[in-house]
Amino acid sequence: MIGAGPAGLMAAEELARTGLAVTIAEAMPSPGRKLLMAGKSGLNLTKDEPLADFLAAYDRAPIREIVARFGPEQVRAWARGLGVETFAGTSDRVFPREMKASPLLRAWLGRMQGVRLMTRWRWRGWEGAAMTFDTPEGRQVVKPDVSVLALGGASWPRLGSSGEWVEILGARGVAITPLAPANAGLGVDWSEHMRPLFGAPVKVAKLTAVNFSVRGEFVISRHGLEGSAIYAVSKAVREGAVLHLDLLPDLTLAEVTARLSRPRGKASLTNHLRKTLRLDKPRLALLNECARPLPRGAALARLLKNLPVRHQGLRPLAEAISTAGGVAFSGLTEGLMLAALPGTFVAGEMLDWEAPTGGYLLTACLATGRHAGRAAARFALSGPDDRAG
Repeated sequence: MIGAGPAGLMAAEELARTGLAVTIAEAMPSPGRKLLMAGKSGLNLTKDEPLADFLAAYDRAPIREIVARFGPEQVRAWARGLGVETFAGTSDRVFPREMKASPLLRAWLGRMQGVRLMTRWRWRGWEGAAMTFDTPEGRQVVKPDVSVLALGGASWPRLGSSGEWVEILGARGVAITPLAPANAGLGVDWSEHMRPLFGAPVKVAKLTAVNFSVRGEFVISRHGLEGSAIYAVSKAVREGAVLHLDLLPDLTLAEVTARLSRPRGKASLTNHLRKTLRLDKPRLALLNECARPLPRGAALARLLKNLPVRHQGLRPLAEAISTAGGVAFSGLTEGLMLAALPGTFVAGEMLDWEAPTGGYLLTACLATGRHAGRAAARFALSGPDDRAG
């Protein structure tokens, strides 16, 4: 078992249930580092919504099929089995009652009796049929009966997901879709006028990228735009869509036009916008930054309802919340075994799929880890003629 994130731990536990001797090799000094980082802002385990709606968030049919067997209800029951009670917030996102990841991780590791965890073991690939590792004790060579790779994508590499596995697997003939940022911020080269707004939230906006729209909040940062609404449109933006903002989603174009036509008197245009449309500083700043010099009348109303954002694309992969791309499903069996490398299974963010934030990412990592772990156990316990993965 390589990788001690959520997918890897789930696979290890499933393998151990069958009585197999299980060793987890983890490159970092401790397990679950990205899980613990996610828990700092409240660990979003899953989302409390109808299964059909939940599954629609995933972009790959194989992932939907796997998550259908271990979805929101099963995740909550799994957490309860660890002694962690959960609750659904106002957005239907599900969190542990303590809002932390560490109690869950401790309980999970404590339940894995007999599983050996080897930290600071960095996988370097194969030497013949054996796997090689760089460890504190020097180079180690191990020949497992079966293995599960759960090495993450390439976002947040300082937490362990370096993406080094792409070259290793590619050299063995494994088909891999190039990795790309998912759920990422948007890079914007701001003028100096925006500096006082860094960190300011934009609480009321509708974002549209081609045919996809979302209403939500985001934050103006020194690098650009961040936050859940931006992450929701990041896939479309990555694929070349132009991003437009509706800064007044509660008003129709006709209503905005009518309010702008009210007598302005000696008031500046900025004050007129504040009074007639209740535009706050962050939205006014975005309007000026993206569209100055501002037009008047109906043209200004159209901008307020459909403001194009000039940007430099998504922030780098290392800064993204998750990774798009990965091991292609065309080279995998139903049990997530690599067709090119029988006995080697893959789980979690290494697989070629993406989903929005909101509990979908962690649920799929747990579900694919469980799925791959069970398939790997069947493989290890079966005879040579029964090893279909």
